[in-house]
Amino acid sequence: MTIETNAEIRGAPVRAARYVRMSTEHQKYSTENQAEIIDQYAARRGFEIVRTYADEGKSGLRLDGRDALKKLIADVRAGLADFEAILVYDVSRWGRFQDADESAYYEFQCREAGIVVHYCAEQFENDGSLSATIIKSMKRAMAGEYSRELSAKVFTGQCRLINLGFRQGGPAGFGLRRLLVDEHRQPKALLGRGEHKSLQTDRVVLTPGPAEEIEVVNRIYRMFVLHRRSEREIAVMLNGEGVLTDLERPWTRGTVHQVLTNEKYVGNNVYNRVSFKLKKKRVVNDPDQWVRAEEAFEGIVDPDFFIAARRIIEERSRRFTDAELLERLTALLGQRGCLSGLIIDEVEDMPSSATYRSRFGSLVRAYQLVGYATDRDYRYLETNRVLRALHPKVVERTVVGIRALGASVAIDPATDLLTINDEFTASLSIARCAESERGQRWKIRLDTGLRPDITIVARMEAGNQEIRDYYLLPWIDMGEAVRLRLGEDNGVFLDAYRFDDLDPFLDLTRRASLRLAA
Repeated sequence: MTIETNAEIRGAPVRAARYVRMSTEHQKYSTENQAEIIDQYAARRGFEIVRTYADEGKSGLRLDGRDALKKLIADVRAGLADFEAILVYDVSRWGRFQDADESAYYEFQCREAGIVVHYCAEQFENDGSLSATIIKSMKRAMAGEYSRELSAKVFTGQCRLINLGFRQGGPAGFGLRRLLVDEHRQPKALLGRGEHKSLQTDRVVLTPGPAEEIEVVNRIYRMFVLHRRSEREIAVMLNGEGVLTDLERPWTRGTVHQVLTNEKYVGNNVYNRVSFKLKKKRVVNDPDQWVRAEEAFEGIVDPDFFIAARRIIEERSRRFTDAELLERLTALLGQRGCLSGLIIDEVEDMPSSATYRSRFGSLVRAYQLVGYATDRDYRYLETNRVLRALHPKVVERTVVGIRALGASVAIDPATDLLTINDEFTASLSIARCAESERGQRWKIRLDTGLRPDITIVARMEAGNQEIRDYYLLPWIDMGEAVRLRLGEDNGVFLDAYRFDDLDPFLDLTRRASLRLAA
């Protein structure tokens, strides 16, 4: 007996939830179009839509990032669903998972809880029959294959644009600017940070930036090639002169190294150095897989200087044997008395900590081979290095989100303190996840020197690779609590400030017009 028949017997509509998802692939999949078809299906079949879960602008390749579907599944698992059916436009809107079994798994969880998934625009009834099972399996495989084919087509198109000399995403970099051009390569306007093209036929190329920035870039090359200054020494000199990077931050060894190694400074357009296809593992490609168009832009560095800098770096980073790597690590241990990824990366003539991980499987294994053993776990230093690199990215995303809502935000370059709309301040910190026998723990330290109105705490997942959730802690409510210890559950006093994303904070910054009462 179907649900529709049951509804007729009871004389009351069946409560249903509506799930809609749209990426950017086609207008026919707009959430409004999906909702209209679902509403028509519900009217014909006797359903009452009591709840809507919507993922807008979200890829269907993975569950990550699809907060609405995650909420739906969580409600079903926890027994909180106040509906008996889920209405979806078609199989592809449920997901384009590359493993068809993953799509089936999420549907099975709903069915196990007594909730049936209906595909409203499909030509089959999802009634568990043999024909429905076969067709649905084929549809799931086809949905995944569509994404694979689209990925290949997009990659081919991007490679063609690279060979034509057009820039594909990413900031221009210090000393360069992004220039918007039309289909005839006629200049239209310089693009600022966060600005993008709006017309399909427009393209972006790189062009030389201000003369003072170009001079700084060439000074970096002269100091490195002619005066044999290290990247760290160059960074210290630039910071001493008050020169900031294109992101308005102090220079570091890494930012100087990036200027010395990126071919865009001699006018080359390079693509596919890193792949992240189909939302899978990020892969660093070998140079023979890179797509390169030489002399695509006007360079701002003499090619001879660039080649000389590359030779110096290649000689410094030549492939060491295992014995040479361990010999250098032993010498560093003798100088410092302890080892960590951070210590290794801070030494100019040392291979990177990534080299040791790749060659020996892990830093801990390399430490053991040189006889470094201690009761203290220094791996937290490695985690802290990763979190320090993550912090400016989270701050930048937050600033972009605030400005997208029409609010103003100023950043203190020394402290990263945000001043929003000249009305309140906020700071952002990242809490490392520590695992113990009692479960996961996070330590938070509130900055009593800055005393921000709101402290945004990004709490990391186990492994400290991804952000788990956010706490928005008002200074006025935290009182004199300088340090907080969080567990997985912290009671209503603290968890009332917990959110899955930063949308609630961004809503606080939104400007609203007020009318004066007559």
